[in-house]
Amino acid sequence: MAMLSNLGSYKSTGLLIMRLGLGIMFIYHGYPKLLGGPNEWSKIGSATKYAGIHFYPAFWGFMAACTETFGGFLLVIGLAFRPVCLLLAIELTIAALMHLGTGGGLMDASHAIEDAVVFAGLLFVGPGRFSVDKK
Repeated sequence: MAMLSNLGSYKSTGLLIMRLGLGIMFIYHGYPKLLGGPNEWSKIGSATKYAGIHFYPAFWGFMAACTETFGGFLLVIGLAFRPVCLLLAIELTIAALMHLGTGGGLMDASHAIEDAVVFAGLLFVGPGRFSVDKK
């Protein structure tokens, strides 16, 4: 379609839209976890056992909540973009392993898998021109 053929010149705008949408949603999901305290962090961090990590679940849960909350903010502004994408891809891989490990199946794990794939792809693409990193 001729109407859509010029959209390729707006790649940075597309990356901005993705960064804003994903970042805001990760802040929305991460902030309540961050405020949940040690009991909530232990519940979240216990998912690491499906990746073979059986120690300090409260620490890992706190780190996951921080990754979602502050990583979401960094996504929005486009700062430390690639390290944040890597951390979020790792976190979402563990979330997918948890869903699969608890017998939830592929349908339960699909959202985490999809987001992990998106962040893995964004790791290579970069934040775009409209970011603090400007790459």
